[in-house]
Amino acid sequence: KQQLFIEVWRLKAVRKTEKRKKEIMAGGSNGSLAPSSTIKIPEIKFTKLFINGEFIDAVSGKTFETIDPRNGEVIARVAEGDKEDVDLAVKAAREAFDHGPWPRLPGCERGRIMMKLADLVEEHAEELAALDAMDAGKLYVMGKSMDIPAGARNLRYYAGAADKIHGETLKMSRALHGYTLREPVGVVGHIIPWNFPSSMFFMKVSPALAAGCTMVVKPAEQTPLSALYYGHLSKLAGIPDGVINVITGFGPTAGAAIASHMDIDKVSFTGSTEVGRLVMQAAAMSNLKQVSLELGGKSPIIIFDDADVEVAADLAFRGILYNKGEICVAGSRVFVQEGIYDQVVEKLKQKANNWVIGDPFDPKVNQGPQVDKRQFEKILSYIEHGKREGAKLLCGGNRYGEKGYFIHPTIFTDVQDNMVIAREEIFGPVLSLMKFKTMEEAIERANNTRYGLAAGIVTKNIDTANTVSRSIRAGIIWINCYFAFDNDCPYGGYKMSGFGRD
Repeated sequence: KQQLFIEVWRLKAVRKTEKRKKEIMAGGSNGSLAPSSTIKIPEIKFTKLFINGEFIDAVSGKTFETIDPRNGEVIARVAEGDKEDVDLAVKAAREAFDHGPWPRLPGCERGRIMMKLADLVEEHAEELAALDAMDAGKLYVMGKSMDIPAGARNLRYYAGAADKIHGETLKMSRALHGYTLREPVGVVGHIIPWNFPSSMFFMKVSPALAAGCTMVVKPAEQTPLSALYYGHLSKLAGIPDGVINVITGFGPTAGAAIASHMDIDKVSFTGSTEVGRLVMQAAAMSNLKQVSLELGGKSPIIIFDDADVEVAADLAFRGILYNKGEICVAGSRVFVQEGIYDQVVEKLKQKANNWVIGDPFDPKVNQGPQVDKRQFEKILSYIEHGKREGAKLLCGGNRYGEKGYFIHPTIFTDVQDNMVIAREEIFGPVLSLMKFKTMEEAIERANNTRYGLAAGIVTKNIDTANTVSRSIRAGIIWINCYFAFDNDCPYGGYKMSGFGRD
């Protein structure tokens, strides 16, 4: 079902974050990175697989490097899980589900333990935010004030639902008594992405815990550190052994083993459409396990002539620059009606010129590095595509500094719908700006994509908002706002953006 949000987004959360920033001297100008003087870079405490309540080495003894995208240096070596390790984790999860206490506890007791875990997450927010900043290049202050607290809130939300899972009594047409019973699915495999390692961990884990499931979690190989820490905290909170297992490793090995495992009852995957196909195929070829997929996007933001230009430009700019463009619902295609097109272009250029890039531990910084070298090079290659195909480069278009994986905010104008940068998901700070005349044209062009994850509409006309929101083929529509997520409202995609709802 399509979710519609109507509010004027004034970036309250971001501005609140600005007020809460502490004095953290972590970065210099011109791309130089200086060490922090007030933030303590945490010791890496957990690098082994978390199986059945214990940290253990991989069966093979192999490890892999997790890299700091600020400088390309090694943070730590982490256990490299493979099929044999997934088998051990699934065995522990199956035992915990079939014979352990977790599915059999009263819902209120599961909720109490989940509340305890939420408290522990908040107590360790600074350390967890620092891990994600080092591993993923995410802004430390945003992690500490938004991502980590949001994970705790997500836990509490589902803790409140744990004792409210009810079936229905059926009025039968024959002399029978019938009722439905909602039961936990069983052992669940969660494969989570690298762009929001903490947020996505709890978006997957929290509802599964509330339902009484047990699980095997595979974080992305780029960002394994916080997931292992959450395994440790789950033990401290009193979650029984085997309920949460964390396998670090690579998609083609550990991820594939989860998707194809005969004793996993459901797999939930967030990531690229290409890998989503493989997950679905593996599920079908194994035990026909249930699958939830939240995949790629090429989301449009449509700005009409009657919009407030400053608000519209702010939404469009942050719609692509939030989390350095590494977000599935990024508003990477912006359609602006011709009457205010030039004004919006000028506003976007001003915002890009004032955007601060640098060390994610520096509170003055708006954008940290891309997650790794591969993603960095992929984004730069798309930028070159845009230049070759004739799009006009308004600003950016190159790397920032000489060390690390930093990219200037990049805005193209005069983009045509058939250009590569307008069709393919880039997953970086690259915006395609396009002009339109009529509402009908905007709807047709916005729908001209294989994806259907999200869309934004900026207008003061309720008729325009209603018509366009019902015409766009996307799972979530934001009106006069963007990134308006809430625990009470599910989201997910149409078309090749996947199915199922988080």
